[in-house]
Amino acid sequence: MARVSNSDILTKYRSKIEQSERWRKQEQYDECWTRMVDLYRGKHYSSESKEDRLLVNIAFATINVVGPSVSINYPKISVNARKFEDADRAVLTETIVNYWWRHYDCQTQFRSAVKDFLIVGHGWLKSGYRFVEQEAETSAVPTFDSFDELAETTPESAAESELIIKEDRPFIERISPHDIFVDPDATQMGHIKWIAQRNKRLLMDVKKDKRYNVSARNDAQPSHYSKYGMDADRPKHAMDEDNSYVEVWEFYDIDKDTMSIFCNGSDKFLVNPVKIPFSFGHPFIMLRNYDIPEHFYPMGELEAIEPLQMELNQTRTQMMNHRKRFSRKWLYKESAFDADGRSALESDEDNIMVPVISDENINSIVGPMPAIISPPEFYNQSELISSDIDRVSGVSEYMRGALPEIRRTATEAGIIQDNANARASEKLAIIERGIAECARRLIMVAQQYLTGEQAVRVAGTEAEPMWLEFDRDYIQGEFDFEVEGGSTAPVNESFKRQMAMQVVEAMAPFASAGIIDMGKLAAYVLQNGFGIRSSASFIIQPQMPAQQTTPQGIPQPVDGEVPQQEVPQGGMPQDGQNIPPEIMQALMAESQGGGGMPPGM
Repeated sequence: MARVSNSDILTKYRSKIEQSERWRKQEQYDECWTRMVDLYRGKHYSSESKEDRLLVNIAFATINVVGPSVSINYPKISVNARKFEDADRAVLTETIVNYWWRHYDCQTQFRSAVKDFLIVGHGWLKSGYRFVEQEAETSAVPTFDSFDELAETTPESAAESELIIKEDRPFIERISPHDIFVDPDATQMGHIKWIAQRNKRLLMDVKKDKRYNVSARNDAQPSHYSKYGMDADRPKHAMDEDNSYVEVWEFYDIDKDTMSIFCNGSDKFLVNPVKIPFSFGHPFIMLRNYDIPEHFYPMGELEAIEPLQMELNQTRTQMMNHRKRFSRKWLYKESAFDADGRSALESDEDNIMVPVISDENINSIVGPMPAIISPPEFYNQSELISSDIDRVSGVSEYMRGALPEIRRTATEAGIIQDNANARASEKLAIIERGIAECARRLIMVAQQYLTGEQAVRVAGTEAEPMWLEFDRDYIQGEFDFEVEGGSTAPVNESFKRQMAMQVVEAMAPFASAGIIDMGKLAAYVLQNGFGIRSSASFIIQPQMPAQQTTPQGIPQPVDGEVPQQEVPQGGMPQDGQNIPPEIMQALMAESQGGGGMPPGM
């Protein structure tokens, strides 16, 4: 069978992307996503109007009630080894991935994807590895063996340079839903045969990027220009290289397990098809909200309440216009009042005398103008629509922080809140699975590409941190990643304290039996119930019994006790790279919820 040329493969890939674009245009997906974003940001009217229009952005309130309830806090990622020999590495890997999540801006990127997940219906995340080197000139003074060598030296050759590593780490970043294209024939993520990402880059940057094929990047042509580059005085300024952008496509052929990069205007690949460089396949993670049977793209929170939102805006606008039109007017007989009488009648002063020059009955010369009063039900429409929005979105008045009109008992309120939290619990489970998948990929890509040694703070307080240097040998192994349930949800301080005290009450019978470590129980109450990080300073260290040693150095028991021998930690890198015992103890205590205290406290 003849080998397929790169030009034929490129034509095939471009054809697949065009099919996906036609599919999305026919189903109006991109228009719907843009409309939902406008609904969230309060741009509900597509045209201007000379009349006043009111906007009550319930869509904004709904998203900002659901979003913080599922992804406001940093997650607590747990790592478990799949093999016995990887148990020690799992403890260290758990600390590393939690440290990376906090310090590599993963939380910000993930929360942006969660907002897409709620507004649009799905969010995209991309995992990868970033390695950036930069040349820096040194100030070292060169040495010369002769005057001739000194004379031949130029300032350029005298300046030495060295490479400084700016970044060497895995990353997670949010990708716009408009820039990810998939197989149009797939109905779920596991069925796609290819996936592509569109990157919009400046034309000059593409031409200067040395990672790309020289001839392909020189043939690159701009696909669009900056909409803010228009200048009435310099119309050609909008089309120069500073405002010219190229669509660079990153294409992953899942069937062939290859990836390639190409752009518009060139019939060659910027990067020829190569094997996908990640052990887990393509680097994209999809967060899916409400799945629709037989449709690939799910539905978000706002799509179902969009008609109700527009009806609420229209109803409130009508109410506002009616209030503006309603003003009290009086009918009077003009010949019954002179100029002074009309001025007094129109005056805003209180208790003013109005002279009447007519002899007719006062009731026949002045009277109120009849006004059309709207029925009271008209003003109840707003509450009715808001109630429908709450019913459709599943966001109750308790979740919005509002007081109910009907006084309820604590039990009734708890039942209502539990039922209202059912949808939030479902979304919380989706978020936790997404975080676990991101954590898994962070570690897997670090296992492949991490270079040199890095350091993480593994335990201790901010004043006295404990640091550990590690390389990729420390995180080798197969692990399962889970997120501690509810760790990303808002923390209710009063509930935490109540729960901690209930634990103390429940453990009282076991404490009297002597089977509970009171030091650890006290540390749990102080840390989890009251948020005291330095709980170790409150706890008295237990006095260890004295031991006698034999000439061979073996400790002998006192009072008939049998000493416990230390079991060496296994499974960690050898040749002097073992973890110090005190750090390993702190890691074990931290993974078991001990808050960084050594075991036995």
